[in-house]
Amino acid sequence: MHWIKVIYQTLLGNFRVRLSRVQFIVMIASFTGFISGLIAVLLKTVVHYLQQGIEDFPISRFAYLLFPALGLLITVFIVNHFFGGHIDRGIPMTLKAIARKGSFIPLSHTYLHVVTSSITVGLGGSVGLEAPILATGSAAGSNIARISELNYQERTLLVACGAAAGISAVFNAPIAGVIFAIEVLLTETVVSYFIPLITASVIGALCSKIILKESILFNFVLQQRFNYLNVPFYILLGLLAGFVSLYYARMFKNTEGRIHNWRVNSYAKVFVGGAILLGIYFVLPPLFGEGYRSVTLLAQGDPSSLIDNTRLFSLFNNEWAFILFTGLIVLMKPIAAAVTIGSGGNGGNFAPSLFVGSYLGFFFAKLTNATKLVHIPVDNFCLVGMAGVLSGVMYCPLTAIFLIAEITNGYELFIPLMIVSSISFFIVKSYEPYSMETKALALEGQIFTHKKERNILTSISLNDMLQDNYETIATDKKLGDLVELVKTSEKNIFAVVDNKDRFTGIIELNDIKNKLFDPEHFNHLSIRSLAKKPAATINIDEDMHEVMKKLDITHTWYLPVLDKERKFLGFISKTKLFNKYREILSAQTDLYE
Repeated sequence: MHWIKVIYQTLLGNFRVRLSRVQFIVMIASFTGFISGLIAVLLKTVVHYLQQGIEDFPISRFAYLLFPALGLLITVFIVNHFFGGHIDRGIPMTLKAIARKGSFIPLSHTYLHVVTSSITVGLGGSVGLEAPILATGSAAGSNIARISELNYQERTLLVACGAAAGISAVFNAPIAGVIFAIEVLLTETVVSYFIPLITASVIGALCSKIILKESILFNFVLQQRFNYLNVPFYILLGLLAGFVSLYYARMFKNTEGRIHNWRVNSYAKVFVGGAILLGIYFVLPPLFGEGYRSVTLLAQGDPSSLIDNTRLFSLFNNEWAFILFTGLIVLMKPIAAAVTIGSGGNGGNFAPSLFVGSYLGFFFAKLTNATKLVHIPVDNFCLVGMAGVLSGVMYCPLTAIFLIAEITNGYELFIPLMIVSSISFFIVKSYEPYSMETKALALEGQIFTHKKERNILTSISLNDMLQDNYETIATDKKLGDLVELVKTSEKNIFAVVDNKDRFTGIIELNDIKNKLFDPEHFNHLSIRSLAKKPAATINIDEDMHEVMKKLDITHTWYLPVLDKERKFLGFISKTKLFNKYREILSAQTDLYE
């Protein structure tokens, strides 16, 4: 591998001196888009043929029910034996790498998600490939940027380029790929970012369009035009999509959390999770796998081939049976997805949210039409419902709008897409400021949000700001000992510790200036009597938002930093923190500058 890196960097050096900065970044972005697009194509192809093989499995009609447990078992075995028993997944992993790890993503992420997610989803796990593809594309962009010796800003851009190309390749939707990268990954975007992002996204889409068969790609032919008379029903669908998105998020997190925190052997979780999925799939077969095939059937107005084992069709007439059947699927999909992830599978919620949205749109349209008072186009509501739930679950309304517009090969439904996505997003944001994927990390200050000041503080490490070259003095020492210490020190503040080396206070020279020049006090005044409590102390584990808050509240320029045993580690300086803040702010420049 080393010689490949040497050859690559040699070639890159030749291009670097011949091209402008922008041209060089666009070239690297193109390469990133190509690699990410190929990885997405590989993953989709593997999953397609695995599921094709399951469909052709000859033993029994119900033999497919055993494959999801097998997929979980293989995935957990691989993770336990090759990746230390744990892997960071999808969007949270990428966002944390951008905010806390300088946009460096380990090389292993360029292949571990491909292996684990293809097995999980290909053998019937009820999750999607988009989050693993995003993580893989981001890792590819990060590592290409690393060996290309790019700076943090450029590295972050290439992470986004890899993600955009991956999403673009999955759906053959280059605009949606670009918007997703901007909307979800890049909280700070400048105009010049668009050219590399568009280039990478287009190349990713071309990879899938050239290599993949039409049947593997997720697309539709729009059958009915938009009718403005249906706007009130689209508004109602938007409201319903918003609350269903909240239901999805909370049901998923509760179910996945309970299984994940269950203190048993990982293989026991696989057994229980596989058994639960077997029961769910037996009753509701469309929940098997990603579910894009059944979504296509719904959106094209052909749900008759969906398999039903619920006996609903024998208890009700076909119309009401379809309505109840799709309603059950909407309610059960987040549970199936949560069981898959919680039991050790790898995948994401992008595809499940599209799946739920499609069935929600079908349910709403069929229910409305069943009243016989009005007739609305079922296929259009299936498509628009996908955008509504994707917007509400993933917090990406613009991506949802353009994705459905692109996969329907036109912008005929643009108005209802905007209505439903915006209403759904407004509802979920009113209840939850952060998506279910990022809430915990956002509240901990581990990822960037759309607040510029918080983002800059998030990118600053307390350890980097810590000034540890300060002397300490024991409480049982005298003023004379401090004077000797002052003679060899350039500091005007000292930490005071007890006989167990635990922090007890500080001494500022300005407070005792008159005593420093009176030798009579040198052997009588103890350090204990001269020390004072600081305005506040900082724990080494605190994030920079709390540090800045304490500096602001106390109106002080120095605060001591302690470890868990209250041992003194150093001081944090407001001056140094402000200088770092200005340095980061000035580094956020346009590529053209």
